[in-house]
Amino acid sequence: MLDEGRHFKGKQVVKQLLDEMALMKMNVFQWHLTEDQGWRIEIKKYPKLTEIGSYRDSTEINHFSSNVYDGKPHSGFYTQAEIREIVAYASDRHIRIVPEIEMPGHSSAAIAAYPWLGTTGKQIKVPCKFGVQYDIYNVTDPRVIAFFNDVVDEVISLFPSQVIHIGGDEVRYDQWSASVSVKSFMAINGLKTPAELQVFFTNNISGMLQAKNKRMMGWNDITGDKLHEYQSDADTKDVSQKLAEGTIVQFWKGDSSLILNTVKKGYEIVNSYHEYTYLDYDYKSIPLSKAYSFNPIPKGLPKDMEAKVLGLGCQMWGEFIPTVESMNLRVYPRLAAYAECGWSSQKKKSFERFQKSIPYFLNRWKSKGISYGPIS
Repeated sequence: MLDEGRHFKGKQVVKQLLDEMALMKMNVFQWHLTEDQGWRIEIKKYPKLTEIGSYRDSTEINHFSSNVYDGKPHSGFYTQAEIREIVAYASDRHIRIVPEIEMPGHSSAAIAAYPWLGTTGKQIKVPCKFGVQYDIYNVTDPRVIAFFNDVVDEVISLFPSQVIHIGGDEVRYDQWSASVSVKSFMAINGLKTPAELQVFFTNNISGMLQAKNKRMMGWNDITGDKLHEYQSDADTKDVSQKLAEGTIVQFWKGDSSLILNTVKKGYEIVNSYHEYTYLDYDYKSIPLSKAYSFNPIPKGLPKDMEAKVLGLGCQMWGEFIPTVESMNLRVYPRLAAYAECGWSSQKKKSFERFQKSIPYFLNRWKSKGISYGPIS
């Protein structure tokens, strides 16, 4: 997964990633195209999404909550013609691209473009600060649901993938909880908590996608479980809304028991547990050996349910990865480790043998001017 919402990289960088993925038989590229800090995909019906939403004045640097900014404008987006070009490029290499369009959180760039999308209706700027923002879509407004329908139609016209990723992670419920109209909607629909409202909304999007012959995927926040310290127990307890059948749940956070419970409820999952698979983490946090050791099949999962684990994901989040070189240093050589985690059984894995095979790739990357990290 490549996050270009935080830092736009451009099509030549994406094509190079696809080339290296193809060499390792990695067959799904998850493209994170919308974020608080930038909207990166042209939507013709809503031109301000890129006219306004793809640009920010500055960028927070150093670390989360540093409140230090570089003072440099950052912008960029993909035209629909460029997206079609990249989708075809990936297809020629037997790679399917799954687009990720974030909802209901991580939506500040869209709200900056069209304030009526937000819960408060107030004009905001595209954030320069990283971390979880407060502004979220007003999912109780029919105009906002119509917006999603329009956006999804244009996204589907560009991506033949059966799966559409709707994000769904890290939603702060403050604005919903403070809104009289949102609380009225919840009461009318028998929704006790903001977490129930999110599941209710997510299921409506699932129905929208199913009507268009597509399948929904989202981060495991969409199950309604409490995952974050900024979500209160009252916000997330006793969620009676059941996530729509057929949803693919991408796990990134929480106790491993949540994975087991979700699989046992019948859902298919992608295992992207952050402590093993986040490529933006440095090599002290995830050395190559730890990346290689990852087993996408969680402990305790019955043998007859293992097929519910579709595979694993490795995520290149972009907050503090401003350059191609800084990205490549984190991606390589760990990308090769994750490829083997996906294709090799645990019994056949050997880190010593893997290390002996790495020089071939190091020589290839060096010849292509691709920087890479340590192999120990």
